[in-house]
Amino acid sequence: MVDLHGHSTEDRQFSSKQESQRNAKYGGILFLVYLAVYAIFVVLNTFMPELMDQVPFAGLNLAILYGVGLIVFALILALVYSWLCRTTIPHSSDENVATQSRKDS
Repeated sequence: MVDLHGHSTEDRQFSSKQESQRNAKYGGILFLVYLAVYAIFVVLNTFMPELMDQVPFAGLNLAILYGVGLIVFALILALVYSWLCRTTIPHSSDENVATQSRKDS
């Protein structure tokens, strides 16, 4: 069977459990960073609406600029996550021995 990119599905290498755990950890940390920035946005809009009405740049108020900034920040975090997860963790010798013994039998 061939996937959408023309690669054989039999040749596909799946990440190890360590890689999955590492990537989940990165994702959780980046999510918490975004959550903190978004929480500040919500708190400012809720308790300081007069601050968010100020027009610091190009006729746009701070609420609009902050909202667009949140979208851009989410895209940047997605790129950071992709960059962090691009490296693979070498398989441990125990996994290699188990894999080799299965191939031999």
